[in-house]
Amino acid sequence: MSGTVNRPLRLGALGTSSIARRRTLPTAVAAPEVELVAVAGRSAQKAADFAQRFGCAAEADHESLLARPDVEAVYISTPTALHRTWAERALRAGKHVLVEKPIGVAADEARELTDLARERGLVLRENFMFLHHPQHAFAADLVGRGRLGRFSTMQAAFCIPPLPADDVRHVPGLGGGALLDVGVYPLRAAQLLLGTGLRVAGAVLRTRAGDGLDLSGQALLVSPSGGLVDVTFGFEHAYASTYTLWGDRARLTVPRAFTPPPAHQPVLVLEEQDHEERFTLPAADQLHNCLADFAAAVRRGDAGGSAEEAERRRAAVAGMELVDEVNRLAVRVPAGDCREERNRHTART
Repeated sequence: MSGTVNRPLRLGALGTSSIARRRTLPTAVAAPEVELVAVAGRSAQKAADFAQRFGCAAEADHESLLARPDVEAVYISTPTALHRTWAERALRAGKHVLVEKPIGVAADEARELTDLARERGLVLRENFMFLHHPQHAFAADLVGRGRLGRFSTMQAAFCIPPLPADDVRHVPGLGGGALLDVGVYPLRAAQLLLGTGLRVAGAVLRTRAGDGLDLSGQALLVSPSGGLVDVTFGFEHAYASTYTLWGDRARLTVPRAFTPPPAHQPVLVLEEQDHEERFTLPAADQLHNCLADFAAAVRRGDAGGSAEEAERRRAAVAGMELVDEVNRLAVRVPAGDCREERNRHTART
């Protein structure tokens, strides 16, 4: 048993996405906790290119990879709309699953997958890397020790500049849109820091003409204690990845909340009325931490009955329930150029 525990987790990659090529697979290859065994994608040529780049086998298709007896777990980075399909097939093939966020496109998909993982005693995790960065535990500790006073408001944003026209996140049928791609981050951060029971009070989505794809949005959530959470997300902005926790004594800002590079030393800023403190924390590789924690969970061998895995499954479902509520309550407005809006206002006045 000790040999199995110490052996790297043998991982297969389903999907040849940009995030897999740029981030996840380079980190997996360098991580002693995992061993990349094989890769498969929709294009045999692309899979072969990945295999050469990362020093693993290339499989002809996804099914062939899932049939490999030397693959214990799979990392899934297909388009979001296909996450449920391939995660389900992997779980039914007896493989543990690390799936790119979000776990699916709606809460019912999350429930089906988490129930299946529990029944089969398999680890199922979303690749929310930021959850594995220690800066968030540091922030939670400051709040818990009363440095902010009575909590009032959380503001969180994850926004990126416009994507290329052919980016898969622009395809509604493949699970595209800003809410599923970047909006899930501030929603999940609110869950992490404020706990269960969040509800959506209202939302707005700016949508693309023709197909209604959401390009950006905002949502207002309420915690059980009456705290407010304001989240902003989108594909139409200068880059922002941040959150602020605000109490009646101070506010705490985490400027690089979701995608800090491995060498980045986070600087958290605590502002009081007449005092400011800056906490410089050690650098951390959140993706490596995520992979190592996934491998450790598999090696513990009690995914079906583990309290930790049960909580992760619950959080995955709760996160998608918030997404569903944002979609249900959102006022949808056409996304136009702000200069056009200004010109229309000028014409009216």
